[in-house]
Amino acid sequence: MEELKNIINEILNDEIIKVVISNKFNKDVKYNKINVLLKENKNTKYYQIEKYTDKQVFHENISLDDIKERLNEYISGNYKQFTAWSNETTYDVKISKKGKIHCSKKGGNNEKLAKKGHNKEKNYILKEGMIIEPLIDLGVFTKEGKVVNSKYDKYKQINRFIEIIDDEIKKNDYRELTILDFGCGKSYLTFVLYYYFVEIKKIDVKMIGLDLKEDVIKKCNDIAKRYGYDKFII
Repeated sequence: MEELKNIINEILNDEIIKVVISNKFNKDVKYNKINVLLKENKNTKYYQIEKYTDKQVFHENISLDDIKERLNEYISGNYKQFTAWSNETTYDVKISKKGKIHCSKKGGNNEKLAKKGHNKEKNYILKEGMIIEPLIDLGVFTKEGKVVNSKYDKYKQINRFIEIIDDEIKKNDYRELTILDFGCGKSYLTFVLYYYFVEIKKIDVKMIGLDLKEDVIKKCNDIAKRYGYDKFII
């Protein structure tokens, strides 16, 4: 749709801080809603895309240069409406079933929205780029240490767990620790905790896992050996 491309081009001449794409044309369209948010990390701006299904949200980060192509890809033939915000203007675009497009815009101060959009990315303890083998085996990280888009929520949950532990660890100057995990199961989260203590906090930790299933014990011992976690004992 050439008209849609022209409208998107015109809107993107402004620095857009947020886009909400909604009201899909039919049930076969995978995502119920797509949000696009302007973010900044280490003085680098990028767009974070949030794609919503009924039960999940998928995240992806893209460069500023890619936003035009992505908006055309997402909207064309799939959604009836999108709204875009810059610092001073709100653009509202509606598309009929016959392809007729109506675009309206109004001025206004979107300063609060801009500040929210420009918030720097959270400084997680387990950062992207770290090669954390338990997270790779969990499918949360790629082999290169990048967060898998569909596992972004799990990545945040695991970091939150580590942050809770970190808050307690900061209260004392621990040099050595012995930790016992009852009913350890497959132990992936405990393996992540071992990584945190040994590689990040540089604490001499002895991790002991207990479980009744022999096959689980064998598997965990094999994994610990493969990771080189010599003080992880099942």
